[in-house]
Amino acid sequence: MNIDYSILTIITFVPLAGAVLLALLPDRGRIQQWGALLVTLITFVCTLHLPSHFDYTAPAGSFQFQENLSWIASPSIRYHVGVDGLSMWLVVLTGLLAPLGVLISWKAIDNRRKLFYILFLLQQVAMLGIFVSLDLFLYYAFWELSLVPMALLIATFGRTENRRRAAIKFFLYAFIPSAILLVGMLWLYARTGTFDYPQLAALAATHDISSSPTALWLASLAFLIAFLVKVPAFPLHGWLPDAVSEAPTAAVMVIAGKLGLYSILRFSFGIFPGQSHRIAPLMLALGAIGIIYGALMALVQKDLKRLAAYGTLGHVSVVILGIFAFTVSGIDGGIYQTLNEGIGGGALFMLLGLLYERYRTYDMREYGGLAARLPWIVTMFVLTSLSVTGLPMLNGFVGEFLVFSGTMQSTVANHTGWTVLATASVILTASYMLWMIQRVFYGDLSRRSAQIDAMDLTAREHLALWPLIALFLFMGIASPVWMRAIDIAGANIATTVNRSQAVTVNMDASTRNGPATPETALASTKGTR
Repeated sequence: MNIDYSILTIITFVPLAGAVLLALLPDRGRIQQWGALLVTLITFVCTLHLPSHFDYTAPAGSFQFQENLSWIASPSIRYHVGVDGLSMWLVVLTGLLAPLGVLISWKAIDNRRKLFYILFLLQQVAMLGIFVSLDLFLYYAFWELSLVPMALLIATFGRTENRRRAAIKFFLYAFIPSAILLVGMLWLYARTGTFDYPQLAALAATHDISSSPTALWLASLAFLIAFLVKVPAFPLHGWLPDAVSEAPTAAVMVIAGKLGLYSILRFSFGIFPGQSHRIAPLMLALGAIGIIYGALMALVQKDLKRLAAYGTLGHVSVVILGIFAFTVSGIDGGIYQTLNEGIGGGALFMLLGLLYERYRTYDMREYGGLAARLPWIVTMFVLTSLSVTGLPMLNGFVGEFLVFSGTMQSTVANHTGWTVLATASVILTASYMLWMIQRVFYGDLSRRSAQIDAMDLTAREHLALWPLIALFLFMGIASPVWMRAIDIAGANIATTVNRSQAVTVNMDASTRNGPATPETALASTKGTR
């Protein structure tokens, strides 16, 4: 039986079936952990069907493994799912991080385990649904679903008395822009009569969504702001430090970056290409400022979790810089760096969680001299830091190189100055990561470190960390394995946005100087490779 036409449904709803199963099982012993691990492993194995059966010769802009069924007749809502080079690896990454999150939470969550793993699996359902949905209404249902489990995980399993405040802050930051996003989606439906993304993208390519530039501009802002808050991008990152500081490790591994960045690439660029190009100079500036701001804030933190939170802000700002350059290299690097953020950030948060399990603090001032006692943990920290800082031969270097080189080739205004400023992040990131390692693992042995006889990595913790460590190296030296699919999507996005901008410019010029020719309309798309 060919499961290509149902594999995305299986991937998306296996975690939901697992959550129902866990709800029926008793919360005693390790039943909940083993059940969650089994469900997430099954989901991950299913995701591997996508790259192994992906057609790399398919036309750019096409979707694979599609399932397109009528759901509601009026309004016209369809169950339409599919993936392309942009979303396929994000689905696989989400599937990979889930069992690792279960392993790292095995002992960290010692009460209300049933609730924790049910919420964790529901979060997986929401994330997978976002990546595969090709109907805006279906996408919005998963988008809103992603808010509830995460807010409850923070409020219920946060580490301090500030957890409820952090959860409310996260929920309000995400929910209010989401309401505006819904207004934009309803406006699109009123103008076009469809929520189907491929149809909307085709209408956008021919400038047939609306003849009102003001209405299109406002609708594009409704989409973009909701996505930027979710990333989060500077200066809409107010929820990030508190949420990261409070969230349990398994939740914080997926809290930032992927959903918002994917949504910008898919929906903002696909439905509003001209408007996205118009706002690109501002986004390049915010990306460069966010990179420097995040790194400088990380340098002055004493709390390890908050240091990682501001580091995350800097890393997602690198992606913002790359994708709004609208070159193939910049967009490819942005997509690749989104994967890197999930892998490198996931490993870093896992390691911080392991330190907290042993010493019950994230305060760097309480650490020191641990290298001799915890040789495996310090080795993992060093390898993760080298990946995050972009050492050649590791995955972070590939993404950053493509982003900075692609942004330097951009035709967006002031791209050179902002790229030069952003490259300082390489030094600043190395500074705060190496400074953190020096404070925690080297120097004099602190009082807390001397009093607590902590063990090094256990077999379970090795099992959780080594897949990510291996990916650091594999993605650094074998990047074409991933780039085969990513480059198809990146080239299509860059061509679509630049062509739309060129047509818009020439349409404006034609009102003053006569009709534009197809040759002049496409001239500005050249040289963006």
